[in-house]
Amino acid sequence: MSQGYAIELYFDPALENQVLKAWNVLARRQISTQLIEIESRPHITLFSSPIIEPAKIESIIKSFASKQEPLPLSFSTIGSFCNDNNALFLAPTPSLSLLQFQSMLCETMKKEGVDLAEEYRSENWIPYCAVAQEVPKTRMAEAFCVLRELKLPVSGYAMDIGLVEYSPVREQFSFSLGNSVEA
Repeated sequence: MSQGYAIELYFDPALENQVLKAWNVLARRQISTQLIEIESRPHITLFSSPIIEPAKIESIIKSFASKQEPLPLSFSTIGSFCNDNNALFLAPTPSLSLLQFQSMLCETMKKEGVDLAEEYRSENWIPYCAVAQEVPKTRMAEAFCVLRELKLPVSGYAMDIGLVEYSPVREQFSFSLGNSVEA
């Protein structure tokens, strides 16, 4: 059963593989397999809502993506939110281009009458790429140590933007940045 929709920013293959490497190391050590099990793809969530009409959003996202260029990204930090999800993430260095990209997307969505959740408003949004969810509390320190073994920073580009329905994750559509052809 669907829990909602998210607009996600996807990476170039080399950067995506660096994130998948972290997922796989954590899975092999039986620390967290959640992201693999829900069939997620490495990403930064730009926007999420329990209710979206994919048909309405598709043309908006396609037009938005065609006016953007690939964004340079550099994941330089390992972090965790203070909640019960016990999630770990890689955080990108918050570049002006990334923050403006997300802000412009939210403005575009607002103009189309799509409500923004508080955490996705520009002044509250925290960009991150999940690498583990539902980590047992007794293994959080071990998980951090495993992630510290990654050679950070890892850099690359955000290349595509897409809409997914979750959970499990099902891509509805995606578009390459700077190109009106479907990814």
